[in-house]
Amino acid sequence: MDNDRQDTFRKLLHAQRVWDTRLPAFDPAAAPAAPLPLFHRWFAEAVTAGQTEPHTMTLATVDEQGRPDVRTLMLHDADERGWHFASHATSAKGRQLAAHPEAALGFYWAAQGRQIRVRGRVTAGGSTESQADLHARSTGALAAALTGRQSQILDSQEELETASRSAWERAQTEPDAPVPTWTLYVLQPYEVEFFQGDERRQHVRLRYRREEDAWVRELLWP
Repeated sequence: MDNDRQDTFRKLLHAQRVWDTRLPAFDPAAAPAAPLPLFHRWFAEAVTAGQTEPHTMTLATVDEQGRPDVRTLMLHDADERGWHFASHATSAKGRQLAAHPEAALGFYWAAQGRQIRVRGRVTAGGSTESQADLHARSTGALAAALTGRQSQILDSQEELETASRSAWERAQTEPDAPVPTWTLYVLQPYEVEFFQGDERRQHVRLRYRREEDAWVRELLWP
């Protein structure tokens, strides 16, 4: 029975196709001198192409033992300071970033066969900036933050339902409720790679690498 299930899974896996469509062209020679304007442009093009949740990204960190960890979360901003995201300082990712303040981000926009990889050093914003970030978001985001205890052991689903109900009520009646552990993080990049998929597998990879006060652009083999 286990072999049958494994065979079924493999057949299903191998039947999936990638990029059986016309993908956009990307001329790296025409790319800007810095990665941020290109990220802004590709993000806008992903939205226009109908990419679902283009603001979601993967965040990779390492724990106290140096073991890798990864999760999906939302981009809050991308500006000259870097790529912004947020979480509780007491969460797994918050503790990991406190111990090892370097991380990597990954965006995948399947609608256009595009990936963006960002590596850099992470800094934590102050309380005022972090609380402003939280209160600029939705009631649901505030309720989730007020529920707290992220990454801790949950004894039962009922316990979560009770805490969530209370948090929603407070978020609706107190939209400026503080969450002291909520922290805005900014990843300042030293490397950003733009990957444009090609149906003939002649993918284009353009890497921006920081050297002192300037960006160096270089092509990579796919």
